[in-house]
Amino acid sequence: MTGLLLNPATADYSQFDPETRRLLRATIDFFESYGKDRLLQADLSAEWVADFLEFQKREKLFATFLTPAAYADGDENRRWDAARNVALSEIFGFFGLAYWYAEQVTILGLGPVWMSGNESAKTKVARQLVDGEVMAFGLSERAHGADVYSTDMILTPDPAGTGGFTASGTKYYIGNGNVAGTVSVFGRRADVEGPEGYVFFAADSRHPAYRLVDNVVHGQMYVSTFELDEYPVGADDILHTGPEAFAAALNTVNVGKFNLCHGSIGMCEHSLYEAITHSNNRILYGNPVTDFSHVQGNFVDAYARLAAMKLFSDRAVDYFRSASRDDRRYLLFNPVTKSKVTSEGETVMTLLLDVVAAKGYEKNTYFHQANRFIGWLPRLEGTVHVNVAQILKFMPNYLFNPAEYPEIGRRLDAADDAFFFAQGPVGGAGKVQFADWTAPYEAKRDVPNVAVFYEQATALKTLLVTAPPSAEQQKDLDFVLTIGHLFTLIVYGQLILEQAALIGLDDDVLDRIFDFQIRDFSGYAVDLYGKASATAAQQEWALGAVRRPTADPAVFDRVWQQVKALDGAYVMPN
Repeated sequence: MTGLLLNPATADYSQFDPETRRLLRATIDFFESYGKDRLLQADLSAEWVADFLEFQKREKLFATFLTPAAYADGDENRRWDAARNVALSEIFGFFGLAYWYAEQVTILGLGPVWMSGNESAKTKVARQLVDGEVMAFGLSERAHGADVYSTDMILTPDPAGTGGFTASGTKYYIGNGNVAGTVSVFGRRADVEGPEGYVFFAADSRHPAYRLVDNVVHGQMYVSTFELDEYPVGADDILHTGPEAFAAALNTVNVGKFNLCHGSIGMCEHSLYEAITHSNNRILYGNPVTDFSHVQGNFVDAYARLAAMKLFSDRAVDYFRSASRDDRRYLLFNPVTKSKVTSEGETVMTLLLDVVAAKGYEKNTYFHQANRFIGWLPRLEGTVHVNVAQILKFMPNYLFNPAEYPEIGRRLDAADDAFFFAQGPVGGAGKVQFADWTAPYEAKRDVPNVAVFYEQATALKTLLVTAPPSAEQQKDLDFVLTIGHLFTLIVYGQLILEQAALIGLDDDVLDRIFDFQIRDFSGYAVDLYGKASATAAQQEWALGAVRRPTADPAVFDRVWQQVKALDGAYVMPN
């Protein structure tokens, strides 16, 4: 699996253009010159990421990576290119979630602007990016959480009839809200009921009517609460109105929170290097820790799961970059990256923590930092239950109603992903069709555990035909979420297989990936069996869907040797 995992000591990013390569390497060099001790101390001291923001300002990093070509003022290096954006997210995750977060919420803040028809606002944020500023996304509120339909940010029309408003209300959990040059704020008009009253507008965190309340968390990240008190909103500050404003909120999440996956991957990669280097050189009871079979088992499982995370996420980028109004398959793969990949990151960290134990809590390890933050991604940003519920909308067409699509290859080309900001109206998830999901499985039935998992995947179709959830069960989110997790595993496996074929992944690693896929599917099947509302037919199906992975000690040992070879492969300089 050489080259699949990020190793800052050897990464040259040869797949990208010269300026992209330079900036990615410069970012790695910045963190390495900072040094591990300084990096970890900044985290422990909850130090705002000012040094990093000064670096990105000097290098015009965010300006280069986060400006669509149409607003690049003729600079051919400035474009919105998801392939290189996720590579940058991975680097940030590798060195510290706070740095990833500063960019992540900037991306979210930019979304409603780049999607708008407000040319003056677009020109303004393009200039702010060149000046090194960051952005914020003022969507969530304490009283409403993930309920984006509700907002108490109220815009009152100017009685003079200027077309402007005054905005009053409080936003909560807003990253970069302390310094953002532009805060994209979601609210509603006081004089218009329903969806027609929604408004997205641009605010400035430095305005006197913008009051910063506090940082919700203790850490380097500034996750703000802010209050607007009769904040003047001119006509030229309006980004979206009506249903279009709501669509901008959801479409921005499609663009921005996709980066969760590579942030989580970077965190796990650095942690894996630390864990194997520590464990393989630690002697207990006269033997290296890594001689114990349960330790090898944890490492192999963690390695396989991390490989799967990256395979799926990299392949999902290809679909996102190739998306159009006629090919909206990314709407399924996107919530899988947000929920499944980030949840797998937490599983990887737990497997590694069970090996390194006390070492994983020591303040002089990157592992300690990553272990604290890995659970933030599926919960605070990924919102697993919301995304699995979204995933379920695609299940009927995905499993039973395939369509023909042109083949999508690897998308590493230096193209501007303009469709990200022209996704159009939301809705219609149930109408999206997919290419035949069975093809990549059929192509790899010679890999024993792929074949076994394929049996399970096919069995889910049988359940949905012979004993589908009743109307009452479909209202029971606890029940249908288990179905959603079973379905997600099939989607996850499809893109893993596609990417494995594209990069020539060895079959040993692939076999170990589907070893855990089988075990996870069996686990969800047993969970379904135990549901109070499960019918006799559903219970019978559930037990019948349990499978045992094909055990091959030689395959296991070859993958273990790959993990063991990572001992000392990357050690961050002090």
